[in-house]
Amino acid sequence: MSTQERYDLVILGSGSTAFAAAIHAQELGKTAVMTEGHTLGGTCVNRGCLPSKNLIEAARLVYDAAHPRYPGLTPGHLGIDFPALIAQKDEVIRAYRDQHYESIVDDTDEEGQPPIEVVPGHATFVDPHTVLVTAPDGTSRRLVGEEVLIATGSSPLIPDIPGLSETLYLTSDLLTSQEEMELTKLPRSLLILGGGSIALELGQMFARFGSAVTLVTRGPSILTGYEPEIAEALTEILQEEGLRIVTGAHVRGVRSEGEGIALLVKLHDSQHILSAEKLLVATSRHPNTQEIGLERAGVAIDAAVAVRVDRTLQTSVPHIWAAGDVIGRETESQMATPVGAHDGKIAAHNALSGEPLQRVDHRVIPRTIFTDPQVAVAGLTDEEAVAAGIECSCNTIPLSVVPRAGAIRDTRGVIKMVLDAPTRRVVGVSMLGVNAGEVIHEAAMALRFGATADDFIDLIHVYPTMAEALKIVAISFTKDVNRLSCCAT
Repeated sequence: MSTQERYDLVILGSGSTAFAAAIHAQELGKTAVMTEGHTLGGTCVNRGCLPSKNLIEAARLVYDAAHPRYPGLTPGHLGIDFPALIAQKDEVIRAYRDQHYESIVDDTDEEGQPPIEVVPGHATFVDPHTVLVTAPDGTSRRLVGEEVLIATGSSPLIPDIPGLSETLYLTSDLLTSQEEMELTKLPRSLLILGGGSIALELGQMFARFGSAVTLVTRGPSILTGYEPEIAEALTEILQEEGLRIVTGAHVRGVRSEGEGIALLVKLHDSQHILSAEKLLVATSRHPNTQEIGLERAGVAIDAAVAVRVDRTLQTSVPHIWAAGDVIGRETESQMATPVGAHDGKIAAHNALSGEPLQRVDHRVIPRTIFTDPQVAVAGLTDEEAVAAGIECSCNTIPLSVVPRAGAIRDTRGVIKMVLDAPTRRVVGVSMLGVNAGEVIHEAAMALRFGATADDFIDLIHVYPTMAEALKIVAISFTKDVNRLSCCAT
């Protein structure tokens, strides 16, 4: 038997997208209910952004202590208690989840609006308005929504590799908090399949904690789709830290071998076996659209199994909306927590407000890879600009010309700017360097409002800061930046 309850908005999921939508529904005086098949808060807080960034920073402290950049500082060794690190990570996550998620549900807001509810269990569509939620104990509830939002997020995409299904392996969810796949013991050695953001962040982190790390990627380089100057410079940095990076690898199979893993790869027409204690699969992520009954609701998906939406986030069914990772690259979106949170509110507003429909604008989405140094991007790459028909002009400069980088003795990295040549309008910025994830916001705001290279040049920047890199790369189109005076003039 299952009970049936009616709401203004039924939301599949309880991550950042779902919460943004539920909170806005409450602000509009509407009833909202979320569902969650795992842990409240979804991927980001429990097994993605937050836990990884916590441990990445710990690994940076270990590395910097052993490799001081300043003459006069003696290298030091920080002992690593990995289970204790995991325990403190879990505590950080628990406190964050309590403050930003648990405290919001089942409580009326300051205006006395109806509470936001969460129903635990696996949610599937029964029909276009009804969602059946089955709890772990087998009990179920039927939630009927006047409007429905699909915000089920994404999960690791597991490649079809012979032997993988019979082999124990880790995924990018390994840093989860107090769930069954959580890694609590530091591996002596680690093979990582993938050359993208997750593989690079976790690879450098584990290497700095002391694991012998080998990255294996099918592409000719890491960071496919990024500026080649960024990929080349980061490859050199990671290799100098001891990571082995194997490119152009075609994985033929995997098997358990003793207490470890053996990976069979084809490299340059010859077969090789790579071995390690653990295997981490971090090749990609895909939208969670399987086993939620979309066919019973009539909701269409695209070739990448993402939910199809228009720019109002409406699906093929007028009263069903979708936002966050589950829409993949629809409307030029990106799988990123802040995108989902931003769009979740828009979806709820369009579903419930009765006002003219708002449209999402995904033209400028800054993003960062939390390696050390960081990679940050806003706008188009050189190749993307050319493909879009833009007559572009591009320049790349080393961060050794940025005063702040020299002052703190960390000149690793480069910055590249892409211009629309006739107008000098900036259409893209990519940076590898200290605090790139902070610097990129200036670039993103500039792109949003159509700034030119001259706008970056004319803006007075604080000296010395890493943000001056933007001004200096803009100057580089017309001057030799090796011959600038103080404050990039």
